[in-house]
Amino acid sequence: MVTSTAIGGTLQYGYNLAIMNAPTVFIQNFVNETFQERWGIQLGVYEVTLIWTFIVSIFSLGGFIGALIAGPMSVRFGRKKTMLLNNVFLLSSSLIAFLSRTARSFEMIIISRFLVGINAGISMNVQPMYFGESAPKHLRGAVALSSAVFTSFGLVLGQVVSLRELLGSEPCWQYLLASNAIPGIFQLLTLPWFPESPRYLLIDCGDKKACLTALRRLRGGEVQREELDEILQEQNETKGECAKQPWELLTDRSVRWQLITVVVLSCAMQLCGNDSIYFYASYVFQEAGISAGQIQYVTIGTGMCEFTACILCNLLIERLGRRLMLMGGYVLMIGWAVVFTVALSLENLATWMPYLSMTCIFTYILSFGMGPAGVTGILPTEIFNQTTRPAAYMIAGSLMWLNLFIIGMVFPFLVSGLGQYCFVPFGAVCLLTALYIQMVLPETKGKTLSMITKEFYRLNYRGQMNMYPEGKQAQYQLAEIIHSTAL
Repeated sequence: MVTSTAIGGTLQYGYNLAIMNAPTVFIQNFVNETFQERWGIQLGVYEVTLIWTFIVSIFSLGGFIGALIAGPMSVRFGRKKTMLLNNVFLLSSSLIAFLSRTARSFEMIIISRFLVGINAGISMNVQPMYFGESAPKHLRGAVALSSAVFTSFGLVLGQVVSLRELLGSEPCWQYLLASNAIPGIFQLLTLPWFPESPRYLLIDCGDKKACLTALRRLRGGEVQREELDEILQEQNETKGECAKQPWELLTDRSVRWQLITVVVLSCAMQLCGNDSIYFYASYVFQEAGISAGQIQYVTIGTGMCEFTACILCNLLIERLGRRLMLMGGYVLMIGWAVVFTVALSLENLATWMPYLSMTCIFTYILSFGMGPAGVTGILPTEIFNQTTRPAAYMIAGSLMWLNLFIIGMVFPFLVSGLGQYCFVPFGAVCLLTALYIQMVLPETKGKTLSMITKEFYRLNYRGQMNMYPEGKQAQYQLAEIIHSTAL
């Protein structure tokens, strides 16, 4: 189920980020040729760069829209059906990209990138929700973290497919942009055979029989009573409540610190500078003496770093816990940001400094993959209940895409304004985030939602712990007739 969902889900985010690097010059030439054919205008470097920036940035805008509609879609259609319906945006995008060269229309590339952005925005929100609600408690972190593993795998896959020997050449760029249809088709053929989220079936739909059937299929046998008790407990606590809207969370004191935590970590994930470090990669590799023709192969190493780190994080998260992985990742990133700044400042004083800069690129990405890349996405599943979870993912996803757009627009000006000190703001973001995690975020590993909610209650209602509503303990009783309409 994880493989089927993620190949057509978060893999697309990483893949569609990576495939835009190789055809940069080819698409810029195509834009210029189109203007000449239509209006006889020869565009300057500034105009071509402006249009290219818009083609790249529209992906983030599409992701922002996708994040906003992901919540209502997941409540209306369910988690699995939303993932399947999401392929409408993907396949439309692939078809438009494929036909853009024949139609001599760069506008079609813009539309294509906007649609695939919507697809990625929905996937990045709904997939972790689907995984977190379907996984058993002892595997919840590892299963939900697989979203980040497939994102980084998509990044590597996109870098490989973009090689000049494959689809990264001038005659093939339209096939490269349309190649994202293949994972989507795989998902459409396989995901219908897997069950819907058990929690969605019981809590949102009230279908106990379908919930039990889904749990048996996912567990490969009989369901443990403890797991059913936990789902029933959550149903009991949210009984009579409808799915909340994002603006309702802003005024709900009972989830105030949960919401602040998600906002801080979602913003930090983009503002920490990991995506920006890819911008410096080619420059640093060039300074280290790597030839221009070989840089495309070395760049694959950056993607492999994040992929390897996410796999390690997946293996360690249930041992070390979410809090330690998150804080450790940000602390390491602070250290490497300092070293990277020193290396860039002294690159002309020692011949080995560019090699230190190159090492910093790989270690910074490794540190990001070991914690923030994976753990951030699973927290809304663990700290929000069924009625608030979709709205929490809408807020988290919207902020992530908005910050990705902002950092993409601001980073070139940071580089020109601050020069070798451009990573100082990113180091500051990592420091503030690490301090917040240390002071506020409780550990969620192996805990039920009720236990986590009780810990946040101390923050949301300081000095009122004795007023914590314990509520009835809902119990699942097997093969016993209960003469009560309440259960």
